[in-house]
Amino acid sequence: MIRISKKGNNICEVEYLGRRKKNNFRKIILVSIFLIFIWIFGFYLYATYQNIEIDESNYTAERQQSTISEQTVESKEENSTKVADILEETTEKVVGISKLKNTGSSIFSNSGENDLGLGTGFIITSDGYIVSNSHVTGEKYSKCYITLENGTNYEGTVAWSDTDLDLSIVKIDAKNLPYVSLGDSSSVRVGETVYAIGNPIGFEFRRTVTSGIISAKNRTIKIDEENKSSYMTDLIQTDATINPGNSGGPLIYPNGDVIGINTVKISTAEGIGFAIPVNIIKPIIESFKETGTFEEASIGIYAYDKEVIPYLDSTYNLINFDTGIYVAQITKNGPADNTELKEGDIITSIDGKELNTMNDLREYIYTKKPNEEVTLQITRKKIKKEIRIILGKK
Repeated sequence: MIRISKKGNNICEVEYLGRRKKNNFRKIILVSIFLIFIWIFGFYLYATYQNIEIDESNYTAERQQSTISEQTVESKEENSTKVADILEETTEKVVGISKLKNTGSSIFSNSGENDLGLGTGFIITSDGYIVSNSHVTGEKYSKCYITLENGTNYEGTVAWSDTDLDLSIVKIDAKNLPYVSLGDSSSVRVGETVYAIGNPIGFEFRRTVTSGIISAKNRTIKIDEENKSSYMTDLIQTDATINPGNSGGPLIYPNGDVIGINTVKISTAEGIGFAIPVNIIKPIIESFKETGTFEEASIGIYAYDKEVIPYLDSTYNLINFDTGIYVAQITKNGPADNTELKEGDIITSIDGKELNTMNDLREYIYTKKPNEEVTLQITRKKIKKEIRIILGKK
């Protein structure tokens, strides 16, 4: 069918009506199909949603996440309580030590450290062996006075003392005492939390606990007193407050293990204190536990490790070595005298154990007995040698 319309100026428009109707019908069909598809898809989603089972574990998981956070807070609180319990228990194993006998019921009197020379120690066996500093207890066989946490007083005898190490072991006549556990000072790491326990000043501040971290390891310090210089090596540095009365007290981990014996502080600075690594005295403690005695062997030398060299006079300035200890002096008529060992040698190992500090050597020698043989590996002007020495008695 054709429709003709006049547009003016003798122009006519011709339209084919049949094709137009056909196009309209096709559009209607396509729209209908699209609407049917939308309806079917919507019905499918509705039916699927109706059949979904809600997994309540999803909600439970959210609650569990919240519970974990609560448990973390509780864990921190429990850990803090546990540390407090351990510290409280450890203080029962810490004692007061004085060189002067107090006429009162306890050396923890108002007289304080100036009158009584008050220091600290800690119990290492149930039958009354106590570790402290030699400058607190005095030399071997001397007497000192011990006060336990419960106020009981004892007269103690120094069973062993080493002024170079500033360590001593005292024996009191007591039984069934609580005693500390010893840790491994060779594994300490800078930044670890530690606590110092001691008796600064006197009665008012007995068994004071201070906290800090391990600030450094293997420190060497020079001590000048009575117109004489000495060196303490391989020390643990800590910023846990150490005051004069803390000397001889334990430096412990949060689990209660003793890793050091508090000894000195830098008086011209804050937060710089030192402790002697506990491993150095372990062999001696074991000997007293097993036999009640300790027979100290000696190699008969005086040596420096590389950390001490910078403190020495100009004659040692050219000495340079990476490992080992430098033999500065051989004791006359001692075990090393009249052997191949010479002054100036570098001892790199003993019986295969590598040496880097004098404490390494001491720690090993303390495990030996007089008349036993040891083998030294030494370096002399780039020449390596092996030397055997029979240990003597110190």
